[in-house]
Amino acid sequence: MRNIRSFESFTPQIATTAFIDESAVVTGNVVIGADSSIWPCCSVRGDIHSITIGKRTNIQDGSILHVTHDSDYAPGGFKLTVGDDVTVGHNVILHACTVEDLCLIGMGSVVLDGSVVQSGAMVGAGSLVPPNKVLEGGYMWLGSPVKRVRELTDKEKNFLQYSAKQYVNLKDRHSVLS
Repeated sequence: MRNIRSFESFTPQIATTAFIDESAVVTGNVVIGADSSIWPCCSVRGDIHSITIGKRTNIQDGSILHVTHDSDYAPGGFKLTVGDDVTVGHNVILHACTVEDLCLIGMGSVVLDGSVVQSGAMVGAGSLVPPNKVLEGGYMWLGSPVKRVRELTDKEKNFLQYSAKQYVNLKDRHSVLS
């Protein structure tokens, strides 16, 4: 596939059960886990550092995933790690950060270099997570810059797993059509 591209010595490693839309582009040092999905018009560019996306994670339409190279300004650079059962909404930018398991990153949000979204956190739509910020799990985070708003309800916590499962089902339905 032309939308799955090698870069220098790196070729994306994509689980056989993952779904990559034909309009998404995945380049270089990228690993995508089982039952994950990359939706239309996404860019997952592991050209100057690595990107790892876990299992049952969905990266929705128009999202951009990139990294930071090693330099005097960022010694060692910053890779991008997205855990298992993560929902990344439409038009999100994840840049050289860590999103742990069972999180939701709301539509239009930006998560920047060195920041960590801990397991079980929700980032509300349109939020900006500044560099090196740590978002504690179990809470709703919202704003620009992001602030902890409140503890998640049980219904919201259950939704995190529900959303991941629904996107696995949806990617299966799309895979039949491919």
